[in-house]
Amino acid sequence: MSELLSRTREALSVYYHKRVLAMLLLGFSAGLPLMLVFSTLSFWLREAGVDRAAIGYFSWIALTYAFKWAWSPLVDRMALPVFTRLFGRRRGWMIFAQLGLVAAILGMAQSDPLVDLEQLAIFALILAFASATQDIVIDAFRIESAPQDMQAALAAAYQVGYRGAMIVATAGALTIAAWVDPGNTDYNLEAWQTAYFVMAMLMSVGLITTLFCKEPQVDTKDADENERQLKQKFAQKYPTKMASAMAWLYSASVLPFVDFFKRYGKSAILILLLISCYRISDIVMGIMANVFYVDMGFSKEEIAFLSKVYGLIMTLLGAGAGGILIMRYGTMKILFVGALLVAVTNLLFAWQAYIGYNVPFLTFAISVDNFSAGIATAAFIAYLSSLTSSGYSASQYALLSSIMLLFPKFIAGFSGVYVNAFGYVNFFIAASLIGFPVLLMISLLQRYPPPCQQVDKQTTSANPDANSANEKSADVNSDANKLT
Repeated sequence: MSELLSRTREALSVYYHKRVLAMLLLGFSAGLPLMLVFSTLSFWLREAGVDRAAIGYFSWIALTYAFKWAWSPLVDRMALPVFTRLFGRRRGWMIFAQLGLVAAILGMAQSDPLVDLEQLAIFALILAFASATQDIVIDAFRIESAPQDMQAALAAAYQVGYRGAMIVATAGALTIAAWVDPGNTDYNLEAWQTAYFVMAMLMSVGLITTLFCKEPQVDTKDADENERQLKQKFAQKYPTKMASAMAWLYSASVLPFVDFFKRYGKSAILILLLISCYRISDIVMGIMANVFYVDMGFSKEEIAFLSKVYGLIMTLLGAGAGGILIMRYGTMKILFVGALLVAVTNLLFAWQAYIGYNVPFLTFAISVDNFSAGIATAAFIAYLSSLTSSGYSASQYALLSSIMLLFPKFIAGFSGVYVNAFGYVNFFIAASLIGFPVLLMISLLQRYPPPCQQVDKQTTSANPDANSANEKSADVNSDANKLT
């Protein structure tokens, strides 16, 4: 018993690490702006009497997040004047984005949608762009500031901070607006401006955290050498300045993806297939979840508490458990377990559809499903992080995290048609079954690891006492090496 307690304390100790605590606060900084251009802004606009069509157009601002991979190469390879010199490349970009967020939120706080809706839209667009940029940098910072065996714990802390900030930016902003103008149901511009002003002040959490964080030491030697060689090659045909610009552009926008395929060889196709399918089971199921609850007769209050509040808590607990399990068993094993749990738990909703309205069983189903999703998400983020290479972390992670949603979202679009044709029971069974091929992909990657991981394993075995300069590259593939 004492040995079990000792192992538990040792596993939990990762969450007390200063890097994990810093990621919790950076997650708060990343999650706060999101709702200020989504549901909270929509609430403000509708209360102000803005036309529904205009509010719908505002939702297009969210597309900024979907295209963040387009400028991620700039974040990877471009040094910002002053900011990079004072704070380093990663922290410099983070502070630059955070200052942009503060300015954009303050700009929204000074806007009146009834007088100048265009001004509000411009500041909202700046907010979304700065927020997406901050997401790119924080992801790169997380990957580069800690070894692979800490990535799941960092991801779990980030999720807790992110989700907490989303609550603050929605329920918190509405509460502040109501507090400024209590008992008045009419529209009050000052109430909303005050709420957004407070949200701008809360962005200081991210700024202060970034200032106290340590700039990660990133080995960009290979990336810099590639750029130098390209410059020499282009200089044979073009003027020096043009050759330098072309070399930088090519190394920033093309080489990150060339590097990925070069390192993983033929396995790159299987890896990308796994990434594009890993979340297919829960995304396809999730798109019909709220519709299913309504059709089963559950009230708004029951859905809100069980799915949004209680479900969120269980997801965060699952993410925390995922971090602990990965520390002990490695990323690939928990990646497999997470995918299996997510696929199997969809069968609980098939049973729910069979028995109909039943609050205790729905509570059980949501608890198990969200806890499993938390484990799977923590493992998946840790796996994505392990795939990036030093010098290209921002570009590669932004691309991989975009790929993971494309195919599942497309398939999920047909979920309503399937339910209409075959019913909920068959739908949830099908949503479960489409998750099982993912297990085969993970097994194949374990059995036949990519060439770069085989090389890392041989190098580690031949020289177990490698110096600290090589620890980062060894850590990136440590989990996969243990399993092969």
